[in-house]
Amino acid sequence: MEKVTALKDKGNAALQAGKFDEAIQFYTEAITLDSSNHVLYSNRSAAYAKAGKYSQALEDAEKTVQLKPDWGKGYSRKGSALAYLGRIDESIKAYEEGLVHEPDNAQLKEGLHGVKTQHGGNKGMSNPFLTPDLFIKLRADPRTRAYLDDPDYVKLVQDLQTNPNSLGNRLNDTRVLTTLSVLLGLNIETPGDDDMEMSPPPPKKEASSRPTQKPQPKQEKMEEDLSPEKVQALKEKDLGNQAYKKKNFEEALKHYNKAIELDSSDITYLNNIAAVYFEQKEYQKCIEQCEKAIEVGRENRADFKLIAKAFTRIGNAHKKLGDLRSAKTAYEKSMSEFRTPEIKALLSEVEKKIKEEERKAYIDPVKAEEEKEKGNELFKNGDYATAMKHYTEAIKRNPDDPKYYSNRAACYTKLAAFDLGLKDCEKCVELDPKFIKGWIRKGKILQGMQQHSKAISAYQKALELDSTNAEALEGYRSCTMAVNSNPEEVRKRAMADPEVQAIMRDPAMRVILEQMQNDPKALQDHLKNPEIAAKIQKLLESGLIAIH
Repeated sequence: MEKVTALKDKGNAALQAGKFDEAIQFYTEAITLDSSNHVLYSNRSAAYAKAGKYSQALEDAEKTVQLKPDWGKGYSRKGSALAYLGRIDESIKAYEEGLVHEPDNAQLKEGLHGVKTQHGGNKGMSNPFLTPDLFIKLRADPRTRAYLDDPDYVKLVQDLQTNPNSLGNRLNDTRVLTTLSVLLGLNIETPGDDDMEMSPPPPKKEASSRPTQKPQPKQEKMEEDLSPEKVQALKEKDLGNQAYKKKNFEEALKHYNKAIELDSSDITYLNNIAAVYFEQKEYQKCIEQCEKAIEVGRENRADFKLIAKAFTRIGNAHKKLGDLRSAKTAYEKSMSEFRTPEIKALLSEVEKKIKEEERKAYIDPVKAEEEKEKGNELFKNGDYATAMKHYTEAIKRNPDDPKYYSNRAACYTKLAAFDLGLKDCEKCVELDPKFIKGWIRKGKILQGMQQHSKAISAYQKALELDSTNAEALEGYRSCTMAVNSNPEEVRKRAMADPEVQAIMRDPAMRVILEQMQNDPKALQDHLKNPEIAAKIQKLLESGLIAIH
């Protein structure tokens, strides 16, 4: 039982930290050891709900009710999961059944009222973000009050008001889940709630003379419990947010700075000032404010998400300033505080840009020529493997020069790595279609691969550039003889190609081929049509036709 308790406590800690999958794993391990413990199923139901896995949350809630039919918490879990699944009538029934067992259970009453109010008995889930006086309700609830200090959160809620279909893509955001809980009148325990079950409730005892222990207050303080300075600071921050949304940045700064004067322990005010500086393109000031925010946040044990936000904004500011490496460091620190897909995407983007900058910074045509000369010397001496390494370095130093690819292709050919050599030749002629040596080398590699028809096409390209080139003429004649030596085999192989079959079945192409045979000059006219030229080229490559 000690191991079960330890696993349960680890699950509770993970749930409080927002690590829902870890919490589920710990609770599952505990359930394996003690499958009759209703508290474990209840806690795992909460973790599933937090992770947006409402079907699994419902299964665990039903198991909780089965194990402990007179415990209101199980019915609250069940009603909440059913509401999120849109099964409103069943949700209402679950809350009402729980109240039969615990008529004074405030959580059950709140959940039942919320579901009835929001849905009016409808079976389809309406858009809870269209609730009247939405921001007043969020400000009044301690679970969402602090979120409203963040302009990004306010924008998120406004987006969900106008585009409710995007809700499904944002259920991994704990702020959205908490906001839904408030708007729907539900209460899936958030990390730090004092009603997180740490052990099964003790059996009822007869009244005794011992005084009852007063329940511990919730961690969150209602506004009326705050000092007058903190209350006034919140008001200044709200005024600042209003000015920020109107892009009245100087007015926003005035209110945020006033809020800091009244309450210097809140990271949010500094984060908001940094957001203003970022909008004003005062990126260095933005970074300085974020650094102050992180310092204040650590001193006052602020939510790690707020610290992560400050690091992210530092990264964004560095990126705007062109300092990609500092941006990368800031994003990595943000990820260490709180991992989100958005930050991961920003980090990947900046890493890609850094890699591209490093590639460009490495380019040096002079050193490329030096490497090529070293490769040439080794090639002459027959050390093709080492020569290839120097040609590779030359390519890195100057990746737009085709001759380095051609030279490396020669090494690959000597090493019988024809596929790699062919790839280099194709890159070579892509960079410079008039580079005759590239076409000749491509022809030789294809010839070595026994692809004579394709080799003929490569040699023809070379002959178009220089009709007297001896290497191209010799390669062309050699491949033509190889093709013509077994015409039946060539025809059989070519006709197995679906594209060749389609061309040969085309009546128009048959007429054109007949004209070419009777009047060679007709070829020039037909080649002016790009579509016909492509088909003729395909037939040439297949070896079915040849032009003399």
